[in-house]
Amino acid sequence: MSKYILHNYFRSTTSLRVRVALNMKGLAYEYVSYALLDKAHKSDAYLKLNPQGLVPALEIKDQKPNKAAVLTQSMAILEYLDETHPAPALLPKDALGRARVRALAEIIALDVHPIGNLRVLQYIEDKFGADGAAKKAWFQEWANAGMAALETRLQEPETGLFCHGNTPTMADICLYAQMFNNERFGLDMDAYPTIRAINHQCEQLAPFTDAAPLAQPDAPKKLKG
Repeated sequence: MSKYILHNYFRSTTSLRVRVALNMKGLAYEYVSYALLDKAHKSDAYLKLNPQGLVPALEIKDQKPNKAAVLTQSMAILEYLDETHPAPALLPKDALGRARVRALAEIIALDVHPIGNLRVLQYIEDKFGADGAAKKAWFQEWANAGMAALETRLQEPETGLFCHGNTPTMADICLYAQMFNNERFGLDMDAYPTIRAINHQCEQLAPFTDAAPLAQPDAPKKLKG
């Protein structure tokens, strides 16, 4: 039986981040899915695990009977996994490198991703009458701002095949996950060649592709092709 239970959803890009990290660390986990469109993550049982009612949540079983810890917030989970399973590292060894990787990751995780979050899109639909086109325009406005800033930062000499050097880090995990949202909302990536090149590198790695939305057991069959 796995030590880890990942409470997540196939298309949740925050969940995708954690799946990539678990795969990179070689950690087996039990996959538990919550259909967000059906509000499964708002059940009483799940709210006991995560009072925010958001995915992902990582449940960590202890050796002692009936003992477990629950971690929420994908970035905190990534940091935990890196501290408890240091290889391969998700952050550089030097302080400046770690700060740079966190900053690159947070452009996506804190500034870009939230504006395309399901609850945000549902709110602007319910409260302001935003239709599909309006929600797409909303996403593209703010995603382009974040992608442009990230593309500029990636011109720095510390960038290699990946966001920081030639091995994937936390920043690449966030970048790879965000690209699925960008594609869903039709974001034109032609202006961001460095981001596209780094994403291509990630797409060559099994820990990333095995975590992709359509590779998950709860992905609808019609989407799997």
